[in-house]
Amino acid sequence: MKTILSLSLLVASLAFTGCHGGAYAARNAQLYDLENKAPFVLMDSMVQTSVTSSGIQRQTLDDGRLRVVANVRNREARRIQVQISCVFKDENMVATGDETPWTNLILTESAQEAVEFVSQNNKAKNFTIRVRQAH
Repeated sequence: MKTILSLSLLVASLAFTGCHGGAYAARNAQLYDLENKAPFVLMDSMVQTSVTSSGIQRQTLDDGRLRVVANVRNREARRIQVQISCVFKDENMVATGDETPWTNLILTESAQEAVEFVSQNNKAKNFTIRVRQAH
């Protein structure tokens, strides 16, 4: 009796939730894709108020690798710690698989630090530098 009751409840719940077939289109695919377009992105609201970039220099080295130096500025009148990483991309802004690990960056009051990234191969033509709150 319990099995029949459980089975009928399962069937009823499926009927109410509906069985959808097939795939769904992505929502807001072009709305929140700044990381796919911009060279410098702030990954959360805490760093949006605390960090900015005052400039990024790029250089192609003799061996074809890409060297990027970002000037990261602390906008606060207090010492902060963030994490920073770089994703290297090809000419179509597609990631090449060359991504630096997240590195801790400590910025003193109103300070600016230059952070350097170098790609591991010559596939990189573009990049995105990402900054997030340190945990």
